[in-house]
Amino acid sequence: MAPSDQGFRILENEWITLSDGVRLAARIWLPDESSQKPVPAILEYLPYKKRGGTDARDDETYAYFARHGYAGVRVDIRGNGESEGQMEDEYTATELKDGVAVIDWIARQDWCDANVGMIGISWGGFNGLQIAALRPPALKAIVTVCSTDDRYADDIHFMGGCLLNDNLTWSQQMLNYSSRPPDPELVGDGWKTLWLERLEELPFLAANWLKHPRRDDFWKHGSVCEDFAAIEAAVLAVGGWHDAYSNAIPRLLSGLSAPAKGIIGPWEHRYPHIAKVGQAIDFLAECVRWWDRWLKGIENGADDGPALRAYLLESAPPSSRIGTRVGIWVAEENWPPVERAPKAYFLMRNGLVDHPPDPESIPISTPQDLGLQSGNFCPGMRVDDELPGDQCQDDEKSVVFDSAPLSEKLAILGAPEIAFTFSCDNPNAMIVARLCDVAPDGSSTRVSLAPMNLTHMHSHETPEALVPGKTYRARIKMADAGYIFAKGHRVRLALSNGYWPLIWPSAETTNVNLIVGESSLTLPVRASDDSATVPFDAPNKPPKGAFEILRDGSNRKDIDYSKDGTVTFELFDDLGHMRSRSSGLETASTVRHSYRINPDDPLSAEVEAAWTFETRRGNWQVNTRSSSAMTCDETHFHLSAQLEAFENGETLFKRSWQESIERDHV
Repeated sequence: MAPSDQGFRILENEWITLSDGVRLAARIWLPDESSQKPVPAILEYLPYKKRGGTDARDDETYAYFARHGYAGVRVDIRGNGESEGQMEDEYTATELKDGVAVIDWIARQDWCDANVGMIGISWGGFNGLQIAALRPPALKAIVTVCSTDDRYADDIHFMGGCLLNDNLTWSQQMLNYSSRPPDPELVGDGWKTLWLERLEELPFLAANWLKHPRRDDFWKHGSVCEDFAAIEAAVLAVGGWHDAYSNAIPRLLSGLSAPAKGIIGPWEHRYPHIAKVGQAIDFLAECVRWWDRWLKGIENGADDGPALRAYLLESAPPSSRIGTRVGIWVAEENWPPVERAPKAYFLMRNGLVDHPPDPESIPISTPQDLGLQSGNFCPGMRVDDELPGDQCQDDEKSVVFDSAPLSEKLAILGAPEIAFTFSCDNPNAMIVARLCDVAPDGSSTRVSLAPMNLTHMHSHETPEALVPGKTYRARIKMADAGYIFAKGHRVRLALSNGYWPLIWPSAETTNVNLIVGESSLTLPVRASDDSATVPFDAPNKPPKGAFEILRDGSNRKDIDYSKDGTVTFELFDDLGHMRSRSSGLETASTVRHSYRINPDDPLSAEVEAAWTFETRRGNWQVNTRSSSAMTCDETHFHLSAQLEAFENGETLFKRSWQESIERDHV
């Protein structure tokens, strides 16, 4: 136990025994006052290792909460970190049942006053919503960051019915995370037995997910949008425009009957006090304000004020680099807004106009390598250089529709929508829509993105093959955006048949005939024009690092073309080497993603992801190497994965997976 000279003490590893005998490992921060009177507790429940994983972030977060009178409880999900049991998949019924049991255990401790909150980003944001929907009595409030209410429509697997390549790369990332060993210092001599048993049972997640290309019961489980009324805890939903999950926040505000507020900043997939895109805020203070209202009953106004505070990004030169993004904060008292002022543009050849032109057919048949400036699907995972770059190169290969230069600035907040009439020459096809801001110098900044598998245009549960030559009417709701187009800039809609390497291509090269004059773009223009406001304080300077940096992280991006035109797009990240000042545990890892495709052949698509991981203390050293890959033919996807584990240079474990999965309208 650490000394309490900073106003709190730490229980480094506590065991929570579940009804089936499995023990989950918890790290707990207790404010000094908890020894005299019980206090509310905040739970974060993750598979990412509380030691040798999220330590640095946890130390800052829960020290802050403890100094403000809250116990912090960081628990590893079963089969991960020091926790016993086996990993099965994301958000399983077992995971959620365990989470309810953990909350009950916390509420019964003598240091807890039976009021519990949950906080989490990404996985922890997801299961916070899902556990809240199970209504454990002690859970009074949650803070969910970069999460979703709909596991099919808005997660890392499918989007618009299209298969995301992150389905494979995220699976590989979890293979790396879940294959990491427990710490012998905490688990004892049985660490190796526990580890090897875990490795034997690791699932091949990419295959699990790819077997469900439709929105079936697999995805409905854990999608709280199925029944918003199930959530009774107060919800603070937070995200950023450069994250992949900001769409969920407006839906939560519209759907929840429980108290709910939303914040959308300029950030990437990180907590807002440590974000690197845009301006970080004193997010931990926002959390304490939320906890004070709902866990301590303090009437501090956290339940008053606007439903949504959002950052409107302003026109700026496009850059794939992490850094500042200019804009202003605005407030929406209600969501959806009472006042709306949508702006409709109609599509004509090469243009966006105010009135529908005569109908005309325009072919859309774009090369397979379009999308190389897409950036990462979920920025925040790499060291740097992961945002969408200048879209000009991709725009040149797309079919684009530009407005006239704007006579005044144009602010939008919400989801742009496209309605269009089309026919196609194949039974399977997709349309990818990008909303862009084109500056007078011709540079193009991506504002919103929406892929649509056209066989899913009426239903993600029951897709239907297209009838070649038949005319259809479809509608695409694009990703929500908060953006201000500058005066003199142009609004651009860019349409393509694919977007590599974000999205896996259709099995055949397709030609979509778009009927302009019967197709339109509608923008969610804000009715009010707020002046710049600063509703958030800057974050406090973080305390002295809990880790010693032994090697800084670095990254690179390479694009190579072979003689036949095949393009190889490769990302490499050295995530650095660090040592915990408290535990002495060292960790280091690298990751490589490789995407290959021929512009004329969708069946040439290949994706590979590979990770290395090393952890050591003194004379003890463990390494893992793992990789996953996917290819396809006209009828099947072919997936494989490999894992090797070593102790002090000696091979302890090898395993491989291989599956072929039938294509189903994908």
